Amino acid sequence: MSLFITDECINCDVCEPECPNDAIYQGDEIYEIDPDKCTQCVGHYDEPQCQQVCPVDCILINEEKPETREELEAKYQKLMANK
Repeated sequence: MSLFITDECINCDVCEPECPNDAIYQGDEIYEIDPDKCTQCVGHYDEPQCQQVCPVDCILINEEKPETREELEAKYQKLMANK
């Protein structure tokens, strides 16, 4: 499952630089996460780094886009192959 940022985001800018896949970007009103790039930091870290630094805990798992650990690892491998 990719992560998403709720409308409780305060645009503090701490999550964007933490994302190793460049999945986080400034949207029209709040930061957003590209689900095609989000691996929940699988392949890089044990835990999603954006969630670790978010001061308002507004980064949640997107239950509407379920992905297994294996799928996240495959997405990571594909992203790394395209760099």
